[in-house]
Amino acid sequence: MPDFDLTEEYQDLSDTVRDFADEVIAPVSAQHDAEHSFPYKVIAQMGEMGLFGLPFPEQYGGQGGDYFALALALEQIARVDQSVAITLEAGVSLGAMPVYRFGNEEQKQQWLPLLASGEALAGFGLTESEAGSDAGGTKTTAVLENGQWVINGSKEFITNSGTDITRLVTVTAVTDTVTEPDGTFRKKISTILVPTDTPGFTAEKPYNKVGWNASDTHPLTLTDVRVPEANLLGDRGRGFANFLQILDEGRIAIAALATGAAQGCVDESLRYAKERQAFGAAIGTYQSISFKIARMQARAHTARLAYYDAASRMLAGRPFKTQAAIAKMVAGEAAMDNARDATQIFGGYGFINDFPVARHYRDSKILEIGEGTTEVQLMLIARSMGL
Repeated sequence: MPDFDLTEEYQDLSDTVRDFADEVIAPVSAQHDAEHSFPYKVIAQMGEMGLFGLPFPEQYGGQGGDYFALALALEQIARVDQSVAITLEAGVSLGAMPVYRFGNEEQKQQWLPLLASGEALAGFGLTESEAGSDAGGTKTTAVLENGQWVINGSKEFITNSGTDITRLVTVTAVTDTVTEPDGTFRKKISTILVPTDTPGFTAEKPYNKVGWNASDTHPLTLTDVRVPEANLLGDRGRGFANFLQILDEGRIAIAALATGAAQGCVDESLRYAKERQAFGAAIGTYQSISFKIARMQARAHTARLAYYDAASRMLAGRPFKTQAAIAKMVAGEAAMDNARDATQIFGGYGFINDFPVARHYRDSKILEIGEGTTEVQLMLIARSMGL
């Protein structure tokens, strides 16, 4: 039977990050959310702790850990601040991980030490206005001219793409088209490294989002952006397959983040239910409240087991695509359902942004959308069953 108890090393990491989240991140979360400001000081401290280098080898400036270590850190941070958690998740799994998975040695040496230190961030330029769940609808193009890729197009909803410390965005672009036997054309997509100081690269005005207000999200415009041919990441025409792998892994990380959000709602609701008095007793003594919190705990526990399972399969080199989809869906729904229930338990205070449950209520909806909608996860699960 599988053993889901954490080893001492994993437990120490989880406890350390939990303490940091409670003592450093939580006290400034409401302010950054209200101001829509990026928490540079918090991110710098996380870099000093080595969190951005958790899954990377020491030879590239990492901590020599693994993806599960990253997931544990994300869960603990997301309990108190999803914006900070998604900054770490996107910075590692979407920003640095493509370089580690598909980069050549020169690219790894150039970028990974900087990204693993947390001194710089990278984004993953995949989504477009007509290419989200249907990533094959990519319209951004890259044409090879005189030893340079000339890139034109636009991207939407790109995390970590416009901060003062953003240095790189990996862009997906159509580099070739092939003619199928039936006469139709099929796009071949490649991934290309684009330093953010390249002329023609523009991070447009940040979005005015419903939640994740302290995270950095921009549309991007690429106008005759020229980078060296050597900036091709991985094999030409393999970008579609490569980013599908990145998204499969990323769903484990997002599931861990969502689990943390779900658990954060449990923790806040439990505390409040013991303190809040109504009709002469703590509201937690009433079955309508205690049962609601019990169901919230069950959701968080189930979500945790789901991402633990997916992560263990990934680290063992076993197929994990379906388990990652299940974990992402279950955890995302747990976060949203728990946020809704927590807001109800808090009553009017649950509608005040100074309270963490209100921020979770606004933040959690995107967990059913980003890095693959719930519907996409259901499609992947059904497909794995032969449907």
